[in-house]
Formats: sequence, C-alpha cells, structure tokens
Amino acid sequence: MIMEVIEAIQTRRSIRRFKPEPLQEEHLKKILEAAQQAPSAGNKQPWHFIVVRDPDTKARLGEIARNQTWISNAGVIIVALAMDKKSPLVYEKWAERDVMIAVEHMVLSAWSMGYGTCWIGAFTEEDIKDLLDIPQEMTVINLLPIGVPDVNPEKRSRKPFEEIFHYERYTTIT
Repeated sequence: MIMEVIEAIQTRRSIRRFKPEPLQEEHLKKILEAAQQAPSAGNKQPWHFIVVRDPDTKARLGEIARNQTWISNAGVIIVALAMDKKSPLVYEKWAERDVMIAVEHMVLSAWSMGYGTCWIGAFTEEDIKDLLDIPQEMTVINLLPIGVPDVNPEKRSRKPFEEIFHYERYTTIT
C-alpha cells in the first residue's frame, strides 16, 4: 500500500540497517520515476543516477563512505550525480540543488512503499568517480541506499514551529 505524501513526510526515518532482501523491480522503477519527475530550474534536469546492485561494488561504496559498511546491505545504492555546472545545458547555481530535490522524491517514494533510505554525504568523491567511471566534470551529490528496513527508529525531535517559521519578515526569537 502506498501512503499519502504528508504521512510519508511525517513518518519517514533514516534507516541504517536493512534486511537482506532485494527491492521489487516495479517498486524500484517507481522510485526512479519519482526522481525523473522532479522539478528543476528551467526544466534542465541536470542529473544522472547510477543504480548499484552488485554486492562487491556496494561493499566498496560502503568503505569509501567512511567505512559505513552497513549501506552494502541495502537492496540498491543510488549514486546521485549533478551534470557539469559549466555546461550550457544546466544552470550552474541550481544544478546541485535540483539533484537534491530529485533525491528527496526518491526518499519519499521509497518510504511510501515500505523501503528505508539514508542520505549519505560522507565519502571521498574521487574514489567514487574512479570506482564507477564517473567523468571528472560531474559532481557526486550523495549515495542513497534503499532497502527493506530492519529497524524502526523512534521519531527524532524537531525544533519548535515558532522557532523556524517567520511571517512577512525575519524576526528574532527571544
């Protein structure tokens, strides 16, 4: 069952332990299509995604990601890439942000179908580029392991509403 988007936003948790189960192919396709449908500045769609399933490659990505070897247990790891920011095909200022929006579409879609994810930004970019033959002019934005959760983390606290939202202009909280 696919949950409503607000429920997915409110219940989503970062998952750092996965069951050794593959993603259903039709679910993976829907998750990837969610990224494809993300908005981007000028509709430039400055992204590429590498879907990694090979166990050895996933294990190596875990090592490169500061020994976060648990990511290799995910059904897949998505490597999100921003196209060359100097290319006339992208808006330099927005390319990386656009990819982040597409990744968040995958995060929420995966969660709505019962899969967990965890945004991984701690890695050595050059090592990932070497491992996956990524052109130097591209930027590795993040790794996104996706899999069947083997944990159910508690909800983490959030800052109070009044502390983060301002109306009409910025106001200092006292």
